[in-house]
Amino acid sequence: MEKITLSALASDAGIATEKLGTFGDTQVIDIDYDSRRIGQGSLFFAFVGANVDGRIFAKDAVAKGAIGVVSELPAPEDFTGLWLQVPHARQVMALMARRIYARAAGDVVLTGTTGTNGKTTVCTLIDGLLRRSGLVTALLGTTGHTVAGAARPAVNTTPESVDVYRLLDEVLKAGGRHVTMEVSSHALDLGRVYGMRFHTAVFTNLTRDHLDYHKEMENYFRAKSSLFEGQAAPAPEFSVLNLDDSWAAKIEPGSGSSTIWYGLDAGAALRAVNVEATLDGLRFGVSWQGRTHDVVSPMAGRFNVHNLLAAFGAGVTLGLDPAWIADSLREPPAVPGRFQRVDLGQPFLVVVDYAHTDDALRNAISAARGVAKGRVITLFGCGGDRDRSKRPLMGQAAGELSDIVVLTSDNPRSEDPLDIMNDAMVGLGRTDCEKRAEPDRATAIRMAIAEARPGDVVLLAGKGHETTQTLRDRVIAFDDRQVAREVLKSLGFDGEPKR
Repeated sequence: MEKITLSALASDAGIATEKLGTFGDTQVIDIDYDSRRIGQGSLFFAFVGANVDGRIFAKDAVAKGAIGVVSELPAPEDFTGLWLQVPHARQVMALMARRIYARAAGDVVLTGTTGTNGKTTVCTLIDGLLRRSGLVTALLGTTGHTVAGAARPAVNTTPESVDVYRLLDEVLKAGGRHVTMEVSSHALDLGRVYGMRFHTAVFTNLTRDHLDYHKEMENYFRAKSSLFEGQAAPAPEFSVLNLDDSWAAKIEPGSGSSTIWYGLDAGAALRAVNVEATLDGLRFGVSWQGRTHDVVSPMAGRFNVHNLLAAFGAGVTLGLDPAWIADSLREPPAVPGRFQRVDLGQPFLVVVDYAHTDDALRNAISAARGVAKGRVITLFGCGGDRDRSKRPLMGQAAGELSDIVVLTSDNPRSEDPLDIMNDAMVGLGRTDCEKRAEPDRATAIRMAIAEARPGDVVLLAGKGHETTQTLRDRVIAFDDRQVAREVLKSLGFDGEPKR
């Protein structure tokens, strides 16, 4: 890692060097926002969040060797030392990290996927293609990070900028250059990927979500679309956009970005044709540049056609042969908690999916309906301390498309689970499906599975890959997949999966 003076870093980040006083020529070894990781010669970023004011750790950081502190707020009255107050601390950190990890910033081929639904699946598919082609890669996303085959925990869907650059640096040292990452709207709005140059940017879709943070859909869209414009960096070399999503038409990629439109619409350059969806997966043709390539995938649900197309388009931009891509998609990597089967030989299908918006719920239930020989039984809940306006919409979506709905709890956080369920019941009550309500999620899963008859599909929606349930006063271990297995075993099913 290059050693750089504070003056050089300040200049890169747009900070007037006269603010540095006698510290200008001091070498900065590293930067961080976690005082526990601060060492001699580091610069500490004191972020102010919803629950914690990072300034309370400033003195501790200096005691550990920090040469100064960067914050959007003024220094505490008892603080003595270098304090740099800036308008946007995360943007400053991102620009400084780009300079400190210059080799990673310049040498890594970065592919980012944004959108409401499908990010995890698309990124996993892209990374799978790259790894199958023999490359050393990194994958950063909701279900965790994997760098050169080694797993890393994920606190956020998109890490803070300095953490991203460290992961990029790590994959370079392991002999790789390709990094695929989910890019959330929060990350774009907060500046976690500020200044990063993406080789390829993919847009999946935009539906109602995160309005507790963005307030309005237009704000949500502006955050997403900024990935394609470039934030303090050139626009992506390639923009891969979903022609079937109305919001995508509003995206205006920055200068120099080549656009590939994908979808089922006849105007798509990368188009799916003759789609067949069965219990065993998907079969369709991909029309691209005058040729049609057959794709046969074990991934269930028509909504996954778009995810497979998006990965196909990204693969093309990364130099992979289209015919090879089509063949490779026959064996996609497993995506935890995304229409994932729980199969102990029972005569009905149990599926766990991360669907936690009304649009995602409709897609997941429609996929279940497409493979069901009997009824669709949907279990879902809504998260606490999140956008309340989507709760009745989710209830209505579940009720309109399912035969039986079991309404339950899903990470209630500080809210009363019954209050959350009542919000969802407003929409669910407008439908004619059979309804059950049970706030204890484990009991609710048992209720849903107990209802199943041969040929039915039981969809456990909302938590997907998650392995905990967040309550008001604690976080408990909870995995829908494991609970479903235990229920099935208790009902006498413990055989080999059926295909």
